[in-house]
Amino acid sequence: MNRWKHEGVIEAMQKRLDAGNAMTVRRRTVEHTFGTIKAWMDYTHFLTRGLERVKAEMSLCVLAYNIKRMISILGVHPLITAMRG
Repeated sequence: MNRWKHEGVIEAMQKRLDAGNAMTVRRRTVEHTFGTIKAWMDYTHFLTRGLERVKAEMSLCVLAYNIKRMISILGVHPLITAMRG
């Protein structure tokens, strides 16, 4: 009886998934961001067509999200000071 050479990798991955916290961590970090962008900006679909334009549009949305987060965490004046310095 032989083992497949990648069997150990699959078992390790399955062990992490069975731990139960992998999807929870993913949901908290990634899906929350997209849900927040969608809610804040009433963003249900892309306004442009083509991969390059959609990438640019998504980048602008993420930039706006990050700036809003930094304002809520630091405040306006400390953020401006940090950007200037």
